[in-house]
Amino acid sequence: MKKTLLLAAIIFVTTSSFIISRVTQEETILQKVANANGYQNWKNVEEIKFTFNVDRDTTHFERDWTWKPKTNDITASSDKGTISYNWADMDSVAYETNGGFINDKFWLLAPYQLVWDADNVTHTHSKEAEAPMSKKSMQKLTIVYGNEGGYTPGDAYDFYFGDDLIIQEWVFRKSNQVEPSMITSFEDYKMIKGLNIATMHKMAEGSFKLYFTGVEVN
Repeated sequence: MKKTLLLAAIIFVTTSSFIISRVTQEETILQKVANANGYQNWKNVEEIKFTFNVDRDTTHFERDWTWKPKTNDITASSDKGTISYNWADMDSVAYETNGGFINDKFWLLAPYQLVWDADNVTHTHSKEAEAPMSKKSMQKLTIVYGNEGGYTPGDAYDFYFGDDLIIQEWVFRKSNQVEPSMITSFEDYKMIKGLNIATMHKMAEGSFKLYFTGVEVN
């Protein structure tokens, strides 16, 4: 009798541990979107280079970045000159420059930011919503940043994607206001060393393009 009870207890504990483990390891929607875009390969990246471009009407703006994510060494180059810095030691000039890097990196690696910023956002997920540009039915993921810390606290983003979890459109809402501050597409995806990157973002009216050139991953 005692042996039977002991065996039952072992089976119960083992089974319970397995169930708890399965629940603990279940991916969140944030992780699922990131992984669908190659986040699992980010650990292999030693260095990433890219040029951030914006065309608005007849004007053009660009700046170059080199980022070594394992050491957080960053180099910025633009028509204002070149500056190198590290996140661990930033003076006022580096801090101001880094605001541009945070913005440009967010556009480049938006799906990965869902994981990187998970502790500083709240999120809601809907299986069916109308995308603002295409008017197609897609899934919608909304993230809202906390009101403290960072360069733009309290901002909100609505991501729209299909069952493949590849982002097609998004809405930026400054300070979590109801009305959109900006709506753009996610286009021209390129698979670079396992990272799935949208290299083009456009507004519906066609007067604005934000895009990336010279993307290198090592």
